[in-house]
Amino acid sequence: MHRGYRYLSSLILTATLAAPVAMMAAASPQDKKDQENRQGENNKRYYDKGHKDYHNWDSNEDQAYQRYQTEHHEKRAFVQLNTRQQTVYWNWRHSNPDNK
Repeated sequence: MHRGYRYLSSLILTATLAAPVAMMAAASPQDKKDQENRQGENNKRYYDKGHKDYHNWDSNEDQAYQRYQTEHHEKRAFVQLNTRQQTVYWNWRHSNPDNK
């Protein structure tokens, strides 16, 4: 009988300690005001898992993707790329920021 309680109490303790860590690991949306302001512009928003951030696809991102296409001899639209190819683009994008 004591084994069952020991197992149950260990399980509850583990769940209690792991819950806050799991909640912190979840991706949180960036700047809700910015997202609300951009809704009228018909921009698509992409999540970059590798860098844990969001990218708004606007004319600026479109120009950056055109530069990427030229450098990498790519002819497909971003949405036609598979997940691995999109990750390669986001890695390139983070290493080639806009000149502002």
